[in-house]
Amino acid sequence: MSGLRSLVALASFALLAACQQPDDARAPGSQEFPKADRPVSAGGATAFSNEEARDRRQEAETVMDLAGIEPGMSVADVGAGEGYYTVRLAARVGETGRVLANDINEDALRRLGSRVERDRLDNVSIKPGLPDDPRLPVNSFDRIMLVHMYHEVEEPYAFLWRVRPALREKGHVVVVDVDRPIDQHGISPQLLFCEFARVGYRLTEFVRKPEIAGYYAEFEAVGERPEPSAIEPCVQADVEDMSATS
Repeated sequence: MSGLRSLVALASFALLAACQQPDDARAPGSQEFPKADRPVSAGGATAFSNEEARDRRQEAETVMDLAGIEPGMSVADVGAGEGYYTVRLAARVGETGRVLANDINEDALRRLGSRVERDRLDNVSIKPGLPDDPRLPVNSFDRIMLVHMYHEVEEPYAFLWRVRPALREKGHVVVVDVDRPIDQHGISPQLLFCEFARVGYRLTEFVRKPEIAGYYAEFEAVGERPEPSAIEPCVQADVEDMSATS
């Protein structure tokens, strides 16, 4: 019996440790923000799909047209990965524009750096980010692109809160993602809208397009940026229930 009690005690301790681990493991800079009530997609490949296939369906052209990307703009490509959007944004904004490629994957950034150097993309710069903070310069961007990466953000409230100051006046955040469960590398539009709204963003456009194999959402910052302690987290089940009944 003593052996059985020891096993039960050990199992209870392991369960308690597992329950406590998520909070203990959070980055210090995120602990003042609410924790997201949803899972997080495991980090996948740094290339969403084959570039030739994406070009055949005119994915980047469609997204850049929707986002109103024009020559002379300053654009941040957050979660740039292998640089599919980075190189195409660089061509669209031209010599008078700027593109900042940002990612938390240092290997991907090194490969992208080689590509930028090889293609002589003088209007592109590269900067590493953190999981809860892309570390973007303040008041610098007309568009901040989050393409097929938002579902992997571990601390969405901290992340979006820190993105806001990087927007210029009339700047927008663009999200391209897939309407499917997060553990299948997507996020429902309703949950996306809720998380952005809690940090003071307003949805300005939403469309589904076969060319982008998912949906396009665009947001602008409105009002004052809320204090981290004032942010109310979205409850995934409630958001999905509201969506199902609407």
